[in-house]
Amino acid sequence: MKQLRCRECGRLREFEPAYVCEHCFGPLEVAYDLATIRERVSRESIARGPNTIWRYRELLPAPKGEPIDLGTGFTPLVKARNLGKVLGLDNLYLKNDTLNPTGSFKDRNVAVATNFARSYGFDTLSCSSTGNLAGSVAAYAARAGMRALVFIPADLEPGKVGAASAYGATVVEVNGTYDDVNRLCVELADLYGWAIVNVNLRPFYSEGSKTLAFEVVEQLGWRAPDHLVVPVAAGSLLAKTAKAFQELVGVGLLERASTRIHAAQAEGCAPVSTAIQQGRDQVTPVRPNSIAKSLAIGNPADGRYAARAVRASGGWGTACREHAVQEGMALLAETEGILSEPAGGVVVAGLKELVATGRVRREETVVICITGSGLKTTELFEVRDGHRLHLAKPRAAEFEQVLAEAEKAPAVFA
Repeated sequence: MKQLRCRECGRLREFEPAYVCEHCFGPLEVAYDLATIRERVSRESIARGPNTIWRYRELLPAPKGEPIDLGTGFTPLVKARNLGKVLGLDNLYLKNDTLNPTGSFKDRNVAVATNFARSYGFDTLSCSSTGNLAGSVAAYAARAGMRALVFIPADLEPGKVGAASAYGATVVEVNGTYDDVNRLCVELADLYGWAIVNVNLRPFYSEGSKTLAFEVVEQLGWRAPDHLVVPVAAGSLLAKTAKAFQELVGVGLLERASTRIHAAQAEGCAPVSTAIQQGRDQVTPVRPNSIAKSLAIGNPADGRYAARAVRASGGWGTACREHAVQEGMALLAETEGILSEPAGGVVVAGLKELVATGRVRREETVVICITGSGLKTTELFEVRDGHRLHLAKPRAAEFEQVLAEAEKAPAVFA
């Protein structure tokens, strides 16, 4: 039921460890016999499955037996009433992937890649990473009993580096951008017999991203939202979201999908959003300079496919100011109690722009993707005025005076 298909020329080939078309050198992706799967899958059969990504195994490159698993997926879809009130939206939801095992949506991709790697005899799991992927690869390699090497830019947030090391991975820090690191890993993929999940296993790894969209649709009662706002780094999550909607319709699990998919980036690294705004599929590489390091990929591998998906859906691309990233992180935390990394701030800031420009209306159903936990980037959260009080002496009278003075200050998000 599964083959590999070139995303450029459309040629099919056997389902095997391969990632480049031998005819046109285009990237490969997994293709499914949707007519056959339609006879084997139903909303009821999915509901009987585990509360993980593997409830959708018919639409994944899944192993034949029990998968190696950390409990990834089926994260909460939260009705964001408080944030919705601030933004002027009645039906706003947050897909909270900060609650995945290692704190990010990357666990979805790595779960699929790890099981594929084990099925085909790889003994070493590797990646190029802006942080979250490194931790996920390290954790899944530990679970699978595999060796782990992760390659990262040398200026990543300490919490993300420490997490990858704690799981036992060898962390290779490279002076340069993520794009420099990724080029190195492309070379290493040809030199070593390693499973570099986002290089030579990319067709299988990227399929894990679809499960986020599968879950959103199921959690909304098997209907697609009017809008989905997705943070964009390499572009795979957004491109695979569009593929997920198409496949759900193809197997009869969803009647129709008219969701407008929006790309969210920060202005310090916004090549995909820039291409969308200029009406182009071709993405011009940039040199990243952004506080949102998890999105700082200047030459996104799936950029043009993400841009095409956004334009085909009628969506838009946003590029928020850098100062708006931390403001978005703080707004999300203070209204909904969810601590996100900068990518979450980018999405909140992007949604604010979409509402302000009339692209998203009050009554529409909107889902934003919160893809990574802020517990790895706590150094970016500043103590806001009025949120910390100091008493010189432990006396109730002094507390009353200090509290009264603090409460005279204007609200942060009035």
